[in-house]
Amino acid sequence: MLAIRLIAEPDRLDVLVLPVRSADSTAEGETSAEPVSTAVPGPDGTADEAAALASAARLTGRAGEIHTQLRPGRTPGRLLLLGIGDGGEAAWRTSGAALARSASAETHITIALPAEVTAAAVRGLTEGLLLAPYRFRLTEAGDRPALTGVDLLLDDPTGYEDTVATARTTAAMTHLARDLTNTPSSVKTPQWFADQVASAAADLPDLRLRVRGPAELTTEGFGGILAVGGGSASGPRLVELDWYPANARTHVVLIGKGITFDTGGISIKPVASMKLMRKDMAGAAAVVAATLGAAALRLPVRITTLTPLAENMVSGSAFRPGDVIRHYGGTTSETTNSDAEGRLVLADALAYAVQQLKPDLLLDLATLTGANSVALGKRTAALYSENDELAAGVLAAAEAAGESAWRMPLHTDYVEYLGSEIADLYSAPTQGAGSVLAALYLREFTGDLRDRWLHLDMSAPSWADGDQAEVSRGATGWGVRSLLRWLADVN
Repeated sequence: MLAIRLIAEPDRLDVLVLPVRSADSTAEGETSAEPVSTAVPGPDGTADEAAALASAARLTGRAGEIHTQLRPGRTPGRLLLLGIGDGGEAAWRTSGAALARSASAETHITIALPAEVTAAAVRGLTEGLLLAPYRFRLTEAGDRPALTGVDLLLDDPTGYEDTVATARTTAAMTHLARDLTNTPSSVKTPQWFADQVASAAADLPDLRLRVRGPAELTTEGFGGILAVGGGSASGPRLVELDWYPANARTHVVLIGKGITFDTGGISIKPVASMKLMRKDMAGAAAVVAATLGAAALRLPVRITTLTPLAENMVSGSAFRPGDVIRHYGGTTSETTNSDAEGRLVLADALAYAVQQLKPDLLLDLATLTGANSVALGKRTAALYSENDELAAGVLAAAEAAGESAWRMPLHTDYVEYLGSEIADLYSAPTQGAGSVLAALYLREFTGDLRDRWLHLDMSAPSWADGDQAEVSRGATGWGVRSLLRWLADVN
């Protein structure tokens, strides 16, 4: 990962980055850019040069705008003007991402930060710098960014050390979630995922891990996980990871859907819909990474993370549409569609959390429905909760983190569609709105935590078709940043 230093005196000025912000619009409605006074002045003449260049190049100062000026024989040899928009955290994150990509051919850059830069701005910049260059490749071929070092020039570097450390942990955990999600399913069996969690948790103190295999799942009655995983030669698992600091006052359970590959089962998907189904465990990746991040940051909140892991395959032992599944705790579901498997494994985990863990708050993240993208597009998760305070807190955390979510309704009119003639519930009724119905189904397993439960359908934003700001093509690690922000304030 990119090395970032906080310094008060530059010792290497090959490339100097100076921020410019958006100024007031002109009478003609055009936006111009103006240089920002930096905490540590650059070499003589660079400030005046930046002002002249901003005007001559007709820069707007929008976040992520970059202008490069070559200065042969002088120091610095290259001057980069970096647009920071309104100077808020989101703008700085976008600017950091743009800079990391634009300067990828450089080996080292120095960024002169504004005199009154906030900790939030430094965090946004650092996250952008660290997240944007991410690439997942299983080959050594291809170009790699040459940029290995960035210096942040500040008058008081020590005052921002914790901020940069938090941003670095957040980026590292987001990278982990992206790696887990991007890994091909030929490698990523349920046991492989459990092994990755064990390896990552071993480096952090005060974490407890339990992994249930098929025998334990059978003994304890996790019928949903067993049904979905029954068609695969790679048996299902339930990972339980617990972070329990001594000063914790609140217990949060995080649940992440962990379908390591989804063929759709007997209700088989078309090839076009199946080829990216290695991402169907992005919810599990996000909650595990967030928990590891909370442990690394020593956040004072107890977190128990549950990841029901299964591979939904087609075989003679695969579950069938019309089967009745008995979930943990005894509730039964008539399976109307074997491609609606995620809610079956989540139902087991929710019921177990309510009955055995009895947390204060219960959250689940899942790549649950294609209806998520139909309703909200490619970058926004659907949020469901009956708790206004909980919903507002998670939405605020997502906005601060640069991830997008939108609260959706839990229409009571749809509840009747869940009724089955032979079981307690239909797993996937054909009536109503798909994402809403899936949330209503999960709500049936929340028991007396119904008013303290929140569900995020994050199928759409878990994957990006191209680079955009700090998001890189492929798995996005959506949810890690939002959860870490929220968990830091939950007590």
